[in-house]
Amino acid sequence: MAGLYIHIPFCKQKCTYCDFASFPKEIGKAESYFACLYREIEGRSKQYPDTVVDTIYIGGGTPSVVEAKFIAGAIRQVKKCFTVKKDAEITIEINPGTVNAEKIKEYKSVGINRFSIGLQTGWDEQLKRLNRVHTAKDFLLCANMLKGENISADILLGLHNQTAEEVKKTVDLALAGGVKHISMYALTPEVGTPIYTDYLNGELLSDDEVADIYDEIRAYLLEKGLYRYEVSNFAVKGFESRHNYNYWERGEYIGVGVSASSFIDGRRFTNTFKIDEYMNAVIYNKNPEISSDQIEGADAEFEYIMLGLRTIKGISIAKYNKLFSADFDKKYADVLNKKSRFLVRDGDNLKIKDEYLYVQNDIILDFMK
Repeated sequence: MAGLYIHIPFCKQKCTYCDFASFPKEIGKAESYFACLYREIEGRSKQYPDTVVDTIYIGGGTPSVVEAKFIAGAIRQVKKCFTVKKDAEITIEINPGTVNAEKIKEYKSVGINRFSIGLQTGWDEQLKRLNRVHTAKDFLLCANMLKGENISADILLGLHNQTAEEVKKTVDLALAGGVKHISMYALTPEVGTPIYTDYLNGELLSDDEVADIYDEIRAYLLEKGLYRYEVSNFAVKGFESRHNYNYWERGEYIGVGVSASSFIDGRRFTNTFKIDEYMNAVIYNKNPEISSDQIEGADAEFEYIMLGLRTIKGISIAKYNKLFSADFDKKYADVLNKKSRFLVRDGDNLKIKDEYLYVQNDIILDFMK
């Protein structure tokens, strides 16, 4: 079983914090890009002919900015080329300012059954400062069009002068829209993005301030019926993201499109981040990959530990021992002793205590040494 990721590198305008492969000025290349995307999907299916696809995730960029026929074509091509499970989870990321009822109708017609809305914040002044193309009202209109569907929303922490009360209001807005899943991320100012200047000028919240807000909102979400199942992800029971869980469990996945990464047979490889380079490679039957690494030995072990400890389930010691022909308790005895107050053993599973999950990086890094 494998996940399949489809990258759509187009958007209406660039958000101030965006460091993804998204290109507002390249939207005119959409038709040519999708023709190449369909071709890559076919090529990957021949490269990995026995792959059974359990989840599909369409991300970007802003997938909802392009005509719905292109998205529908991508899903049809996947179903034509791969074996796709009948109950597959099929997610699309949408921006409330670029979607309408007709697009949603076409998405649903090809089996898309999960909708991830980029809300980010429920405050229009903050949305404007982030250069988002939607308002809080647009979110509610979008959510209303999706009434009864499986909806997720993204929320950002660490914005200019943001308070916990403001984030609670954003959560309330999301829940009013029928959201059953929330991904809550701390803003990461990347070098080269407009918001990085604000970070250098000390205009954003400190890490400690963000951590305090996170803890308060985690408790608030739990009150509202959304439990944390991964450090940044919260859901009503039964509405967890199967696609993302596959990443955290080091499951296999195939990525198609610009900048998309794959992990198959222990090999992780990534496509070029340049649209023209990607299309030329596909057109001339060349490989669009720009990097390829075989993940094995200590690297594979650390990935297993690092990804697993991000989740509320933690890692299975028995599975680790079997996968890596090692004795986890003996190998990491010193780390387990040093970090004992942060960790808890639950039967076969080792996990980070609930109150320390947000600062899991400091705990996980010791497993690298």
